Amino acid sequence: MADTAHITGLLLAAGGGRRLGGRPKALLPHRGRPLVEHAVGVLRDGGCSSVRVVLGAAADAVRERADLSGCAVTVNPGWAEGMGTSLRAGLADVRDSGTGGPDAVLVMLVDQPGIGAAAVRRVLAGYTGRQSLVAAAYGGERGHPVLFGADRLADVAAGAAGDRGARGYLREHSARIALVECGDVAQAYDIDTADDLRHLE
Repeated sequence: MADTAHITGLLLAAGGGRRLGGRPKALLPHRGRPLVEHAVGVLRDGGCSSVRVVLGAAADAVRERADLSGCAVTVNPGWAEGMGTSLRAGLADVRDSGTGGPDAVLVMLVDQPGIGAAAVRRVLAGYTGRQSLVAAAYGGERGHPVLFGADRLADVAAGAAGDRGARGYLREHSARIALVECGDVAQAYDIDTADDLRHLE
């Protein structure tokens, strides 16, 4: 059913990299290009119908240096308040895009380059309708990406605040989440500290 659904990939890429000395995560180099560009490619290769990128820190520089052609872009002026504000801003623009909106949104974080198109495809394959709630799992533990059916978006956005993102919503609806094991095709590490930069190529 995911093959016929319109699913938007929502990439949260607004972070300022505070623990990386203020280096915006979207601009970290990976395989010769900015990390945000790599992540957009993952969403496209994984089968998302469209891609929206939420920028914040150094948004102008990101737009200048990264190829985001074909993507819709949301700039979150409140990015420093936490990931929840970026999720809320991105979902608001997805729902207000004027095209009737997608059937679902798949949320991915820019700072997890170990998660590739194979994991995105698996999560997309879990789509069963506008009430879908699907998440990648790593060794049975819930992680990203996460797919939200369109009927859930308003409630997800309403609960997004600070650094929590959708964590509260997912906790409240844990019994309804379809977990899709991705540990054999992806690694769910984050690029948060200088030591984590070893994961980038």
